[in-house]
Amino acid sequence: QVQLVESGGGLVQAGGSLRLSCAASGRTFSTHNVGWFRQAPGKEREFVAAIRWNGVDTVYADSVKGRFTISKDNAQKMVYLQINSLKPEDTSVYYCAATSAPWIVVSTTPGTKFLYWGQGTQVTVSS
Repeated sequence: QVQLVESGGGLVQAGGSLRLSCAASGRTFSTHNVGWFRQAPGKEREFVAAIRWNGVDTVYADSVKGRFTISKDNAQKMVYLQINSLKPEDTSVYYCAATSAPWIVVSTTPGTKFLYWGQGTQVTVSS
C-alpha cells in the first residue's frame, strides 16, 4: 500500500516556474514507479511524466519535454516535478500516482496500470 500527498501548486505567471512535490508513505514505495498526471477543467486526465522505481529512467509526454523534469528520492520518499517556462495551457490539477507494474509497461504505455493516487494540487498559470 502506498499513500501519496501532492503539494507545491499555486498561481504563477506565464514563464514562471514551480516545483511540485509528492510525499509518499508505505514501505514499498522505493520499488514503485511513479508518474505525474494532470487534468484541466472539462478535459480528460493526461499523462505528464513517469520515473522508474530507482530514479534513473524517465519518460515524458511530448507536450512537456524540455520544460518538465521528474525526479525521485527514495530515501526521503519524495517525487518531484519541476515545471519551467509555464504556459497558460499548463493550468490543471496535477496528480502523482504510483504503480508496481514493470517499467517496460509504464514507459511504453504511459498512463496505464497506476494503482495509487494522490488528491491533486492545483496549478494555475496566468497570461
